Amino acid sequence: MTSVLYDTPGPKAKRRNVLYTVVFLAVLAAVGWWVLSVMAEKDQLTADKWSPFVTDSAVWTTFLLPGLGETLKAAALALVIALPLGALLGIGRLSDHTWIRVPVGAVVEFFRAIPVLLMMVFAHAAFVQFTTLDSEVRPLYAVVTGLVLYNASVIAEIVRAGILSLPYGQTDAAKAIGMRKGQIMAYVLLPQAVTAMLPALVSQLVVIVKDTALGGAILGLNELLFQIRPITANYGANTIAAFTVVALIYIVVNFALTSLASWLESKLRRRKKSTGATVDVTDIDTGMGAGVATEVAGPEPGK
Repeated sequence: MTSVLYDTPGPKAKRRNVLYTVVFLAVLAAVGWWVLSVMAEKDQLTADKWSPFVTDSAVWTTFLLPGLGETLKAAALALVIALPLGALLGIGRLSDHTWIRVPVGAVVEFFRAIPVLLMMVFAHAAFVQFTTLDSEVRPLYAVVTGLVLYNASVIAEIVRAGILSLPYGQTDAAKAIGMRKGQIMAYVLLPQAVTAMLPALVSQLVVIVKDTALGGAILGLNELLFQIRPITANYGANTIAAFTVVALIYIVVNFALTSLASWLESKLRRRKKSTGATVDVTDIDTGMGAGVATEVAGPEPGK
């Protein structure tokens, strides 16, 4: 049996795939055993290295939870600013006016090409030179600034790609009922593009959460990863254990974000299938009269 994407494996191919799987698992087990052996030789598997995370609540209340709160605060601030800014930049790149499209495109490509860590460092230096911000909040401002500049540029490309992925018949149908460009974007294109953009937007949110760690490593932001230093200083150089716990926290947070996004995406898709792409133009001044409810849809399949 042949699929469009691949040929169904025969008996020999199935046996070969099973052999590859067994070899891979054996190599993986050997590497895991070697890692654990080295950790045991360095006394990194002893109970005193790991027990503080289970028996001592002060590790969580003093270090890990405040660090997680700072991470989420920086990520939330960056997202709240970068999302609308990126949407505006993405729409600007689709403008029919050259004097808007070209400068916006230059801004997007410029900040998208610069590493986010470099922008954080530049922002921190600028705050030191030109502002009177307190040294305790300066790292947060620098991290948020770098994240906003970079992620707004990336989100702009996500928005642009999401809108361009829609059938052009959507725009034609909206023009046919007299809707203006701004109304087409706000009432027709953006609502439908959200579903297509959602997976990429969530992936970018996960990137934002992880990139806050750069601020802790370079600028001294008291985020989650930064808390490893005081933990290892107070609990006997349990670096491996601290890194492992912090990594697990990042995994849990990001898994929760992706799970929420998957649920939201499936809900939006079900609602879209059940209701159709309908635009109520009762309250939209199209110049063709009020009280019109028109279904704006793309061309029928096969046409």
